[in-house]
Amino acid sequence: MPLRGSDPNGCVTLFDTSPEYHGTGSASSPVVVLLESLASCSIIDIIAILNKKRRQIDSLIASVEAERAETHPRVFTSISIHYELTSPDCPREDFEKAVGLSMDKYCSVAAILRNSGCKISWTANLT
Repeated sequence: MPLRGSDPNGCVTLFDTSPEYHGTGSASSPVVVLLESLASCSIIDIIAILNKKRRQIDSLIASVEAERAETHPRVFTSISIHYELTSPDCPREDFEKAVGLSMDKYCSVAAILRNSGCKISWTANLT
């Protein structure tokens, strides 16, 4: 089941499924890519917001956990994202405000998921 998707710029995304669904497990499934897209979309926003505040970002990691409906089409019912920022000069309030702005205003992927009925929550840790 390995598949390749490409956009008009020639960027390629690989997809697959697990062996139990006749895949090889060589790439993320489309559903996992959607979660990765949520994390990536919000990280891009957070970095842009913190860069405008001239904050140094040494590392920003998002960990995502999700629950899906039991019946098909097995949509996401809830998603929790935990952000870990390493920065020598970013106050917690700036970080949390950036995450909130991303999740509530700027991140298109979050808006699409929320409009499907999915509940999204987040936590943030600063080191």
